Amino acid sequence: MDPSLAGRTLAAATGITTAALSGDDPDLVLPMVVEQAVGLTGADLGLAMVRSDDGTLTVEAAHRSDGGPLDSAAQSVDPVGAVLSARSAAARVARGGVPVVVDELTADPRTAPFVPKALRGYGPFAVAPFGTLERRLGALAVYRRKGASGFAAETVEVLTAFAAQAGLALVLAEGTTARRRVAVYQERERIARDLHDVIVQRLYAAGMQLDLLGRGLGNRLAPTESQRLSETVDQLDLTIEEIRATVRALRSADPGEPASTGLADSVRAEAETAGELLGVAPIVELTGALDEVPTSVADHARAAIREALSNVVRHSGASRVVIRLGRDAAGLRVQVVDNGCGIPPGVSRRGLRHLEERARAAGGHCTVRSSARTGTDVTWVVPLP
Repeated sequence: MDPSLAGRTLAAATGITTAALSGDDPDLVLPMVVEQAVGLTGADLGLAMVRSDDGTLTVEAAHRSDGGPLDSAAQSVDPVGAVLSARSAAARVARGGVPVVVDELTADPRTAPFVPKALRGYGPFAVAPFGTLERRLGALAVYRRKGASGFAAETVEVLTAFAAQAGLALVLAEGTTARRRVAVYQERERIARDLHDVIVQRLYAAGMQLDLLGRGLGNRLAPTESQRLSETVDQLDLTIEEIRATVRALRSADPGEPASTGLADSVRAEAETAGELLGVAPIVELTGALDEVPTSVADHARAAIREALSNVVRHSGASRVVIRLGRDAAGLRVQVVDNGCGIPPGVSRRGLRHLEERARAAGGHCTVRSSARTGTDVTWVVPLP
C-alpha cells in the first residue's frame, strides 16, 4: 500500500475512533465514517448500511463527493432510508465478511437484480464488512458514477481496513455508552430514593404535625391564623405531589430497563411514619409477588397508601390501624382500615378524591366506608397485566 495512503487511512481511522469514544452520537459519527471512506477511495458516493434482524440492510448515512452522479433522476432520490434485500451483495458481505467489487453495478449478475432506484446512476462499486467478527454492524459501500474507472485492488484493501477500524471504534463506543447510561441510571435512582425516603417523609411528617397542632389549638386560633395554617398544610401536600412526580420521572428514564419497585419496603416506611404520628404502629399485612408490580402501578399504590394514612392521622384518633397490600389474579389490592371516629362531617375530601382519581387512572376503583361507630375502611383496587 502507498505509504501516504496508509497514513491517510490511519489518520481517518484515528479521527473516527476519537469521535466515537468521546461519546458523540452514532448518528453523527456514521456520516463522518462515510465521508472519510469516499475521500480515501476516490468515490462519488459512500453509504453506511446497518443490518436488521431479517438480514436486510438499511442505509443510515450517505455522502456524495463534489462530482455526484451523472444521472439527474438519481440525484433527486436520497439513498438514506433505502432498504436493500437480504440477497443483495452488500447484505451477503455484511453476513460473510468478504468484500465484493464490481465494475458495473447494474450489469454484474451479483448486483444487478438488487440495485435500488437511488443507485442506478452509478457503475463501479465496492463494499466491505463494517464492524467486527463478533458484532457485524453492516456494510460500508462506495460507488463511482457510470463510465468512471473501477476500484483497484489496493483501494478495496484500504476500504476494508478502514471499515474494520471504524466498525471496531463504534462497537467499543457502544460499550462505553452503555456504561455511561448505567452510571446515569444508578445516579437517578439514588436521587429518586433520597427524595422519596428522606425528603417526602420529612415533609409528610411536618404536614401531619402542623395539622395535629391546628386541631389541638382548636378555637384558640383566630380564623385567619387557622386558615393560614390550613393553607400551609395544603402547600406541603402539593409539594409532596410534585416530588412524587419527579421521582416517577427519574425512575422511568428508560422504559426498556426493568426497575425494582421496592413496594413492600415503601409500605413499611409509610407505616413507620404514620405510627410515629399516631403513637400506635400500624399492622402491615403483605401477600403476593409485590416486587413484580409494574413501576407505574406501584407509584400509584404508594401514593394511595400515603393518602389513606394521612386521613387516618389527621382525623381518626384511631388506636388500631391495619394496612393490607396484596397481589392476586385480580390485580393489586390496597386496604387501610382503622377503628377511629370515621371522617368527620365538613372535612375536606380532597385526599379521598385523589385516591379515586389514581385508581381510575390505573384502570381500577376505590371505595371508602366510614362511620363514627366502626371507623374507616379504604379499599383501592387496580388490575394488573
